[in-house]
Amino acid sequence: MVNYWYKNAVIYSLDIKSFADGNGDGIGDLAGLMQKLDYLACLGINCIWLQPLHPSPWKDGGYDVADHYAIDERLGSLPEFIKMTELARERGIRIMMDLVANHTSDQHPWFKDARKHKNSAYRDYYVWETERPRYHRPNIIFTGKQDSNWAYDKMAKAWYYHTFYPFQPDLNISHPKVQDEIKNILRFWIKLGVSGFRIDAVPHMLRKKGKEQLPGDAHDLLRKLRTFVDEQGEDIVLMGEADTQHESYSDFFGERDQLHMLLNFHLNNHLFLALAQKKARPLTESLNELLPNSADCNQFANFVRNHDELNIGQLNSTQQKTVLNAFAPDNNMRIYETGIRRRLPTMLNNNPRCIKLTYSLLFSLPGTPVLRYGEEIGMGDALALSERNSVRTAMQWTDGKNGGFSNNSSSWPTISKGPYSFKHINVAAQAQDRNSLLNTLSRMISLRKAYSAFGWGQYEIIDCEHPGVLIHVCRRDSNVAVAIHNFTGDTVDVSLSLPEEERALFTEILADQAYEQLNGKVRINGYGYRWFCRWPLA
Repeated sequence: MVNYWYKNAVIYSLDIKSFADGNGDGIGDLAGLMQKLDYLACLGINCIWLQPLHPSPWKDGGYDVADHYAIDERLGSLPEFIKMTELARERGIRIMMDLVANHTSDQHPWFKDARKHKNSAYRDYYVWETERPRYHRPNIIFTGKQDSNWAYDKMAKAWYYHTFYPFQPDLNISHPKVQDEIKNILRFWIKLGVSGFRIDAVPHMLRKKGKEQLPGDAHDLLRKLRTFVDEQGEDIVLMGEADTQHESYSDFFGERDQLHMLLNFHLNNHLFLALAQKKARPLTESLNELLPNSADCNQFANFVRNHDELNIGQLNSTQQKTVLNAFAPDNNMRIYETGIRRRLPTMLNNNPRCIKLTYSLLFSLPGTPVLRYGEEIGMGDALALSERNSVRTAMQWTDGKNGGFSNNSSSWPTISKGPYSFKHINVAAQAQDRNSLLNTLSRMISLRKAYSAFGWGQYEIIDCEHPGVLIHVCRRDSNVAVAIHNFTGDTVDVSLSLPEEERALFTEILADQAYEQLNGKVRINGYGYRWFCRWPLA
């Protein structure tokens, strides 16, 4: 039985290729990651989510997997991976990795064999049709870049289904042997020290594709995977990517017998709407929709930005226009119609108060916070790069050669010019500045982990007379935490509508600045934040 360690975790998402080059070949690798484990432990990270590190043509950032049971030799080896998990565990850090089971690369041995003849043992691992279906684009993901979900293979003399790019043929998840392969993949990496899996494209795994459909309740697959990992006895966590309408979120949890966690796209979309409107209401409405039962709040993984575009498809058309006009006014900043290919600092015009406000929300809202590498120092983006690569530049460690990412000629894009250059934005410089974003986030992480109400408590929104201010409280036994956030640029005095016996024992543990105590009111500056907690520490 899982011990729910993730409820008080802080997850750090990174792509090994772009994080740190340890062997000097210009590409990030396991050796480089091992050198940076102390940095992550000092930051307060206790779970690293690794993007795919398997052999791959790297046409889609490694999500075009060519072998699920190996490490890409450019990134390291299996012995190095085992050593890395051991070193991480010594520092109190668990490893979560991507499970890409919806599709493979077209260079995967399974697909190569499946193409050869109809009687291949791997033919039914994929979804085939002899004629392209009349409705051949039912689930276009990359609008403007993709015109069909079916591609013709000359060797196979048949059409195969692909949710994403044509070089990523979808697996036939309904096939029992494919389901067995998924379990074997999980078992393989669990034995090597992995504590969790972020399952890529979960809703697409469960969909009907062509004539293939999971029998009965498609969610039985998730129940089987949950039962399987629970039986491993290693506190394994399954976190799903499901960018669907929020009404369906509960379907992926089931009766606590499917996924442990879901990435919270609904809250993410409404966070940016709140920032654009300078109002608390979008977040209040999102939380009220998501958390009718506050006991379930810890099942969500909250994030500001991830490795893909900021897809605001969960907002209505009017709300989308508001966010796009505020944060992506130029077409080059947009992608796939409802996507933004920028990092947070560039969207917020590098306003340090707005940036810190956003992360104060991330670390105080109910659920598990997820940081993307470089967020802790306010890295920018490179819009000159294609599609989603704009937010996948090399980590910026120092102001030296290649930003300290590699001591050789970097094979990974770096930001070397402008205000977001590694010459201005880097770990080394911010480590020396007590008020830097890096040190501010480190304090937030430390306090969040110290006060268990944030990770485990029951959640409640407190009525506030000002539309630009969000006040929420988390309670766990005698541990009570309150957070106040001001989305406007104006200083505001608000009432804290809580029982007197709770208010009297509150201690301020974090704020954007020192505040004078007011009689009966709480003052908060423009784009300010304040955290209060009731003793004792849990």
